[in-house]
Amino acid sequence: MDSKKSPIELFTQWYSELKLFSGNFPAKGAIAGALVVLDRLKDSYNLDINVHTTDGGAQIKGVSGEAVKRILMEFGETRPFLSEGGRTNRGLLGNIQDLLKVLDEAQLEILSKEKRNNILTSLQQFLVDKVCEFHNQQRLKIVYNPQKSTRQLIHELLTVARENGKEGPVAQYLVGAKLTLRFPELNIRNESYSTADVQLGRHGDFEVGDTAFHVTVAPMAPLYQKCKINIDEGFRVFILVPDDKLGEARYWAEQDVPGGKIAVESIESFVSQNIEELSLFSNGILKDGFKRLLETYNERVNQVDIDKSKLIEIPRNLMSDEEDNNK
Repeated sequence: MDSKKSPIELFTQWYSELKLFSGNFPAKGAIAGALVVLDRLKDSYNLDINVHTTDGGAQIKGVSGEAVKRILMEFGETRPFLSEGGRTNRGLLGNIQDLLKVLDEAQLEILSKEKRNNILTSLQQFLVDKVCEFHNQQRLKIVYNPQKSTRQLIHELLTVARENGKEGPVAQYLVGAKLTLRFPELNIRNESYSTADVQLGRHGDFEVGDTAFHVTVAPMAPLYQKCKINIDEGFRVFILVPDDKLGEARYWAEQDVPGGKIAVESIESFVSQNIEELSLFSNGILKDGFKRLLETYNERVNQVDIDKSKLIEIPRNLMSDEEDNNK
């Protein structure tokens, strides 16, 4: 490599030479290992590979899912990247050896610790940006099994979203898609998940007629107070939560606003019931109805959210032959 190149240029060249895998992305372990090693170098700048390997010399020291998660969070990236941190990646040791050679060519040891650490941080930021790109290329993947109830399919979709750190936004966009299909004559509001109610002066996540709908995967005290305000202002109120939060949400709704004034339902039942009704409870039509739900969901995400990793990949067995061929 050309020693006249800047540290970021040398580092970018190292990254470009990594072997690519699914989605034209390097092994996650290579990214994870580099993030951890760069972090360790901030404390002790030692480019000897033996300092960064376990006693057996076969693995990179300190690489774990938790360690990578902590580093990513420091840069504002909170989405799950990997569980094991790539410790078993056979190519990781060679990747890190090459990285240390690049840093040696960059001659960062002649700089003050502050200036050197600023450069190391910029290299980490480069990798974090790549992790963000990776997430934004990934769509949520679900399996469509026509033998399962629509309610169960919705539950499995929320489970996949939870495992990917996206349950909250997916739940909100899903309810919005359901309301759009159920009330095609109405303009169902569509804002990005991160937009707070107070910023828009809205009474809930959605309003239909004189009813305010609140969608949440983690019901907490401020929500019930907001519902109380809705009721005092003349609104009917629905709280929609995942199945496993239903009992808890109903209990606290009654404690905070007694008298059955708040309707609390599961997202799974709320979304699936209307899909079943609109499909006339017919298997043939239901398949198309579920596909329309996913397509409407994707349209709404595309309209307002820059994070396209919240999109859902339409299962192939929901597509027509022509659609499948053109995919």
